[in-house]
Amino acid sequence: MAKNVAARRNVVPLRRSRGGPLVTHHEVINRALALELVRVTEHAAVAAARLRGRGDEMAADKAAVDAMRRELNQLAIHGTVVIGEGERDQAPMLFIGEEVGDLSGPRVDIALDPLEGATLCAKGQPNAIAVIAMAQPGSLLNAPDCYMDKVAIGPGYAEGIVSLDASPAENIYRLAKAKGVAIDEITACILDRPRHAKLIAAVRATGAAVRLITDGDVAAVIDVTDPAKTGVDIYLGVGGAPEGVLAAAALKCMGGRMQGRLILDTPESRRRAEAMGIDDFSRVYDVDDMASGNVLFAATGVTTGGLLAGVRFGPQGVTTDTIVMRSSTGTLRRIRAEHGLTAKFSAD
Repeated sequence: MAKNVAARRNVVPLRRSRGGPLVTHHEVINRALALELVRVTEHAAVAAARLRGRGDEMAADKAAVDAMRRELNQLAIHGTVVIGEGERDQAPMLFIGEEVGDLSGPRVDIALDPLEGATLCAKGQPNAIAVIAMAQPGSLLNAPDCYMDKVAIGPGYAEGIVSLDASPAENIYRLAKAKGVAIDEITACILDRPRHAKLIAAVRATGAAVRLITDGDVAAVIDVTDPAKTGVDIYLGVGGAPEGVLAAAALKCMGGRMQGRLILDTPESRRRAEAMGIDDFSRVYDVDDMASGNVLFAATGVTTGGLLAGVRFGPQGVTTDTIVMRSSTGTLRRIRAEHGLTAKFSAD
């Protein structure tokens, strides 16, 4: 009985570092794994970047998956993939429920997309990234592979500035007022899909600008955290639910605001949601509902986008651009790594 209560509360026993004080589970994650995640996303990004612009999404995605999986399995963790490439029967690698790592270290849940924006990579377009989030067991929403309605803004705003229950116009007005700017200084990022025709028209009717993207809504949500650099103030619209969890993990680390509501409009999607323990189909999830506790997040650019430069191959080696974040400290590190000719990548 006590064991079950501890599991529900996500209580992790303390362990003693060699010759030192007791170390908690979240300290183990912070100290040992933050920079290790950078290596994981770097390898996935380099593997995918070798196939940029070649028009083969599947080959680029497979290269990134293979590289990320190999690097993950070198980490001293007992990881479980909760957001991955699909279910076991649909994805040969990094499927939901797969255990990764050498299984010797702390238990962690992992959300990942080895190549977020496979189409962007295949076409050589901006904002393809390799991305991963890691947290204590039970901290990341195990979202089914369905759509999610989303609204997201960056850090520095009070709760309730934007809401899925508000109209697009109301969200734009509220954000402009909170920023202290005119509405025509607001830019909303929206996936360019037929389903968003009314949403796009409603945003433009306010006088705000719309930036349309073809893919890559994890990168697009992250863009709202630095409007001065990316030019994006708010993300609106329907995208993938797994991508929503990854985006929430990033916003958890950076202090951004986000709401998401699963779109479960078919018997199959509802069945899958129920199998994952979701019983309230109308629930609105905020950042903490999707990514709670101590979260680590890393993303490496595959193609150049708003926040990250793409992988660069040169005569002296390979250059990568990565952000790595920790929610427990609010730390964001930008790592521009130059890997010499002797560097060994999984794609080599």
